[in-house]
Amino acid sequence: MDSPYLFGDFDAAEFCLIAFFLFFAGLVFYLRREDRREGYPLEDDVTGRKEPLGGLFFTAQPKTFILPHGHGTRTLPRADNRDTQVLAARRSAMTDGSPIEPTGNPLLDGIGPGGYAQRPNYPDLTIDGLARIVPIRVAPDFVVSHHDTEPRGLPVLGCDGLKGGVVSDLWVDRSEQLIRYIEVDVGARKVLLPMNMAVVGARAVKVNAITAAQFAEVPGTQSADQVTLLEEERIVGYYGGGHLYATRDRQEPWL
Repeated sequence: MDSPYLFGDFDAAEFCLIAFFLFFAGLVFYLRREDRREGYPLEDDVTGRKEPLGGLFFTAQPKTFILPHGHGTRTLPRADNRDTQVLAARRSAMTDGSPIEPTGNPLLDGIGPGGYAQRPNYPDLTIDGLARIVPIRVAPDFVVSHHDTEPRGLPVLGCDGLKGGVVSDLWVDRSEQLIRYIEVDVGARKVLLPMNMAVVGARAVKVNAITAAQFAEVPGTQSADQVTLLEEERIVGYYGGGHLYATRDRQEPWL
């Protein structure tokens, strides 16, 4: 070096800019590998052929995650981690992106807005290992504020204005301290109604998702006082599917 100054010709701003670009490129590269742990490889929309992953540079190495509360481990990505559920539906056309048409009961078959994930079939737990979502009858520390309407005992009306059942209890989230579900007595059994899909009035609980008759087919729970993660998916999917499939006119265009 001819210059006696070690950093005399060094541009600190240029160095910071290059370092930022290298860091950002590495971050994007890392995140794109990590987000392919589930849901890949992609499948062709028409033929179902699996798309290539792109090699080692675009596929994360398998990582084992330890699940809480003794629920074992989960290693991802895995070659056998595929959704094998057969949908009761047919394609409306043989072109990419064409919608599917249900062939059975779309509210139960996981079609369109009624779709659900195959989550584990055990209850969500609190940090203490207790069932997180339970009815108030087993969680007496929770009460309905006297400033709010007491829903228990009120009729539940479907989108057709008819009575589908009666509110028998409320299911609360012990961790978040809020109401998650309304328990509805439909006569032969009791079903759950997501709180965010109900409008609680002074004289009735109104539901826009499904009709009164469709309350009888809401997916049930194995336990009277607990709900599993998979059961939650199916229950919410049932009401979600009702927004499109509850009545025939909801499936038709407005114009």
